[in-house]
Amino acid sequence: MMKNEILRMLKESDTYISGQQLCDDFKVSRTSIWKVMEQLKREGYQIEAVRNRGYRLISSPDVISEAEISSLLKTQWAGKRIIYYDETDSTNNQAKVCGERGGAHGTLFVADKQHAGKGRRGRAWSSPPGESIYMTILLRPDIMPESAPMLTLVMGLSTAEAIRKVTGAEAKIKWPNDIVLNKRKVCGILTEMATEMVHVNYVVIGVGINVNQQRFPEEIADTAASLCRETGRIYRRSELIAAVLERFEENYGIFLKTGDLSGIQKAYDAVLVNCGQEVRVLEPGHEYEAVAEGINRSGELIVRLPDGERRYIFAGEVSVRGIYGYV
Repeated sequence: MMKNEILRMLKESDTYISGQQLCDDFKVSRTSIWKVMEQLKREGYQIEAVRNRGYRLISSPDVISEAEISSLLKTQWAGKRIIYYDETDSTNNQAKVCGERGGAHGTLFVADKQHAGKGRRGRAWSSPPGESIYMTILLRPDIMPESAPMLTLVMGLSTAEAIRKVTGAEAKIKWPNDIVLNKRKVCGILTEMATEMVHVNYVVIGVGINVNQQRFPEEIADTAASLCRETGRIYRRSELIAAVLERFEENYGIFLKTGDLSGIQKAYDAVLVNCGQEVRVLEPGHEYEAVAEGINRSGELIVRLPDGERRYIFAGEVSVRGIYGYV
């Protein structure tokens, strides 16, 4: 798409780009280039136009449009098609509809606001506009259905790595699907799939990241936070989305090559917030304390009981909490 490519060129250039050069590159008229620049200006981009010199990008807004995200991506397949909504029910829902209709592997769904965001076990996910990231990637992996839950951990590691890269903050993973900063939740991940016996039709992985959010509903105010509140800085959401996709594409490739999590197991354990610490395991009708030792190659949490016995916990209906609170 010409607008996406022009925006990418403006971002990568340290100086002016001549209108004639753009005309030659895209084989269009000067009027067509001018119309693209005007469209970008209406979207909030500050673009300087100087006669005989050309166009120069001065600043970018915090938008998560297709053009903005595409201009930052350096992936091979992740996010090569982007579907953006000002508002939708849930990006996971939209991705599943697209999956049923044959949507392409790697398609990214992004919304500025959700009115039916979902968390683990059907919980609601607070989704105010203009502050956070609500995104879902559609995948068509050639794996067995029982391997699909591992993709939650692949995305968890990728998101933690992306947050660390963009913010410099020590993002950690609360197994299996939360990202925390300073022991407060800043991100949740929800994986859903459609299968036929021994075949995966598609998998959708939704990621909700509290980026610049300042206020939270009273019921989660004690455990939730945002990147901005924990670091004191405002972040551009599109930059973080691009970073997540780049890390996910690499980690997903490792996962497919090994067929399990052995290739990222060490990296995952290194950012596992409770690794080496006491945790409370909450099973239906049964709770006990143990020490978390990391994950195995299937993504189960390894815990050691006081008598030395090791147990392997599958996420399912089991929760893990810190001894004295959420983490």
